[in-house]
Amino acid sequence: MERVEREKLRDYWDEIVSATGSTEDARGRSLVVTHLLGDRPYFLEALDRVAPIARVLAKPKSIDAAAYRRAVDRFQIAVADRKKLATKSGIDDLLSTAALDDGPTLAVDIGGYFAPGLRHLAEGSSLCGVVEDTENGQQKYEAEMDSGFPCPILSVARSPLKNAEDYLVGHSVVFSTEALMRSRGDVLQGRSACVIGYGKIGRSIAQLLRSHGVQIAVYDIDPVPLTEAHAHGFAVHGDLTAALSGAGIIVCATGNLALRQESFREVEPGAYVVSVTSSDDELDLAPLKKSYERNRIGTDIVRYRRLDERRSKAHFFFVLNNGEAVNFLHGAVVGPAIQLVQAEIVMAAARLLGGASTDLSSIGKVSADDRATIARIWLRHFAHRGGLL
Repeated sequence: MERVEREKLRDYWDEIVSATGSTEDARGRSLVVTHLLGDRPYFLEALDRVAPIARVLAKPKSIDAAAYRRAVDRFQIAVADRKKLATKSGIDDLLSTAALDDGPTLAVDIGGYFAPGLRHLAEGSSLCGVVEDTENGQQKYEAEMDSGFPCPILSVARSPLKNAEDYLVGHSVVFSTEALMRSRGDVLQGRSACVIGYGKIGRSIAQLLRSHGVQIAVYDIDPVPLTEAHAHGFAVHGDLTAALSGAGIIVCATGNLALRQESFREVEPGAYVVSVTSSDDELDLAPLKKSYERNRIGTDIVRYRRLDERRSKAHFFFVLNNGEAVNFLHGAVVGPAIQLVQAEIVMAAARLLGGASTDLSSIGKVSADDRATIARIWLRHFAHRGGLL
């Protein structure tokens, strides 16, 4: 990153932190689950000014070496472990080593890591709230909501400020998919694709693939987004088998389990299988080890192959990036749009540490006024040349 770009980021974050209105007496400590990619140290340094960071828990499959070296000079860093964070002993170990003070504790999450063990975390610390970043994570918290939450939860997953990021995530997924296909001498053009999940990211992927000459079928368990996909000119299916038929590219963008073990039998021979989120969430790959042989094709493509009794020939398909989010192979770059969502996380952290409360039977969100403030600041720094809003 060039000096002028670094200065722009610092100026932006200075203004965001100032806009939170955070004061010394509102501060506590935070535990932060995060990707540790190139842009994250700037976000973490801003968050640290609002909610001093006691421990960074880096998502294990998205750690950039340069970002790690910068962050480790300032923060205590460990690898995020879902299994440990779901248990009382794992939470107790985290709290005992995170140097928490007597003030309130804030959890900043990406992907619902704290959701299963949230009550243990609340029992072991003065937990004032959770900020969740992703749709996948929000769904995990919603699954734990039966008896109400032990603390306020704010999510930015469905914020209007995330629309720009989600749109560009779709572009980064298509970019990485095409790059890996080309490494095998293959191209997007002329293939058919099945997009599973027509949310904001799935919609972006479908529209961009179509612009590359790909024929699109959309599958979603919810009929409502299928009506939108139909209006956008896509073939739509409420039956997964029908949607998979003939698809040479399968993009899973649900945030939940998109392809189960039995679904892989319906995948067309030679198809490319792509995930937008973690393989643990989107793809039921583990059971396939018993019936498929796995061969690595290059660095980031695995071929699954078995003798298919129904077809009387080898059935094979390619899984990109081991089923992890394919765009992380190229840094998951979405440009300055990522700063919008990160700023909303910082704002949410400030609000929770400042004593904001929500209905404990639901997941709250940042106010429209706060989002508008973030948008105005972002536009001044990233969208205008010389003009001010």
